[in-house]
Amino acid sequence: MLDLAVTENKRLHSHYVLLKLTASEKLPEMLPGQFAEIRVDGSPTTFLRRPISINYVDRAKNEVWFLIQLVGDGTRRLGEAEPGDIINVVLPLGNGFTLPQKPSDKLLLIGGGVGTAPMLYLGEQLAKQGCKPVFLLGARSSQDLLQLELFRNYGEVYVTTEDGSLGEQGYVTQHSVLTKKNFEQIYTCGPKPMMMAVAKYAKTKGINCEVSLENTMACGVGACLCCVENTTEGNLCVCKEGPVFNINKLLWQI
Repeated sequence: MLDLAVTENKRLHSHYVLLKLTASEKLPEMLPGQFAEIRVDGSPTTFLRRPISINYVDRAKNEVWFLIQLVGDGTRRLGEAEPGDIINVVLPLGNGFTLPQKPSDKLLLIGGGVGTAPMLYLGEQLAKQGCKPVFLLGARSSQDLLQLELFRNYGEVYVTTEDGSLGEQGYVTQHSVLTKKNFEQIYTCGPKPMMMAVAKYAKTKGINCEVSLENTMACGVGACLCCVENTTEGNLCVCKEGPVFNINKLLWQI
């Protein structure tokens, strides 16, 4: 549990902010795919911490970034935080993505909506290992595609929008890059229907695939049982055993 200071709270979109936090001491090691439980102060209707994916870790500035979608009183209050404010955070929580043992240029990172958040840190870490990841990012419109320039620092970026305002029109699983390139590993995070479609594609092609689940995670330590997912090993708490799972462990109808 850490008291972190806000260094920047940048409005990226009417419904999204990028919250950057720092500590007086060196931040702990964090893995791509892990998350934090953030306490919300000043909101009379918010009693539980909010689970937010780790978007990026800037070691040079000792900052951790969170891409926050403003959907309720709790997240809207976080969206009002100002530089210098102190926010209590529990991190890092959960298990991260499995990084390849050797450099590869056949890694596909698929993010949808706010599910693009953990893909940025994952992409940065893969690039640091000598990999050349491919990003496939989907959203409703061009206005909902965030941090594209940052993603381009680490690999090729392809996009889909439901309204066709940027990239190819449709869903990520309909993008032509899936027929033009061969992949050996897929990482994905986003709405469950999207992840299920990605998992089905991966199964069909025989590609190893890991998904980051977004079940409701109230406690973050496996105590409240509200994030339970049925798996091949029985009911597991996503916050403790996940949030990243290999699709072969999930009992999805794929």
